[in-house]
Amino acid sequence: MNQHLKSAAVASAAASFSLKPLTPTIGVEIHDIDLAKPIDAPTLAALRQTLLDWKVVFFRDQNITTDEHIAFARLFGDLEVHPFAPHKPGYPEILAITHNKDNPGKENTWHSDVTWREKPSLGSILRAIEVPPVGGDTLFSDMYAAYEGLSDEVKAQIDGKVAIHDFAHFRAAMRKHGKSEAEIEEMNKAYPMVEHPVVRTHPETGRKGIYVNAPFTQYIVGLERDASDALLKHLYAQAAIPEYQCRFSWEANSLAFWDNRACQHYAVSDYWPAVRRMERVTVIGDRPR
Repeated sequence: MNQHLKSAAVASAAASFSLKPLTPTIGVEIHDIDLAKPIDAPTLAALRQTLLDWKVVFFRDQNITTDEHIAFARLFGDLEVHPFAPHKPGYPEILAITHNKDNPGKENTWHSDVTWREKPSLGSILRAIEVPPVGGDTLFSDMYAAYEGLSDEVKAQIDGKVAIHDFAHFRAAMRKHGKSEAEIEEMNKAYPMVEHPVVRTHPETGRKGIYVNAPFTQYIVGLERDASDALLKHLYAQAAIPEYQCRFSWEANSLAFWDNRACQHYAVSDYWPAVRRMERVTVIGDRPR
């Protein structure tokens, strides 16, 4: 039994739920738990450890309310309100993600959520409300494995380096939708560009993982732009290696809870013109180190 399976067995033994791994290192389905019911301290500790071990955990058949979704997320920390994306009416913490014939999916790029924040997300909890008859899967990639798979030469190149992160594509969307430059400047002041390490040390596991992503990372500080672009391109490509990945096929009332500090994800946009309707709650994290 590998170390992940041993840890999974220990975690699940502390609670009543059971585990079904999707791959040897990333992704596990958690069964025999009802997220609508109160979660006691031992079970919560076991869930947190399972998330740390597997980077992303999945739940099926969770017919929960919006309030129960939020309450479950709050067990892991304070919740953020996304300043750019649409919210569910009456629930600023709920990010409403709906794609259909008139709004095709566009999250089909490898990324970790909100790395343009000074304190990016600890994790995101996504709930499927309506899913296409086929397609619309989400892939997750293990950034520990991605880092460990780098050559010694590349590891030496990125050791101690930091990169600039920015909400550039949201800024572009604001302009596209007619926001004034004054409004955009207010967002620039509220969310200035930030430096994060190229290789992040996870605050709970102590493990190292790649922490740059194409949507939000701009450049590596201290490198010529061409050298920075080439190195970032190489680092981005690591997420696409199948050996580092798991893939989740959604059903209505499925949930995924992923650790943004340890993995990246990619929402497959292969279902147009079908409807895919999801709701996400995001747990605030700490400053990457």
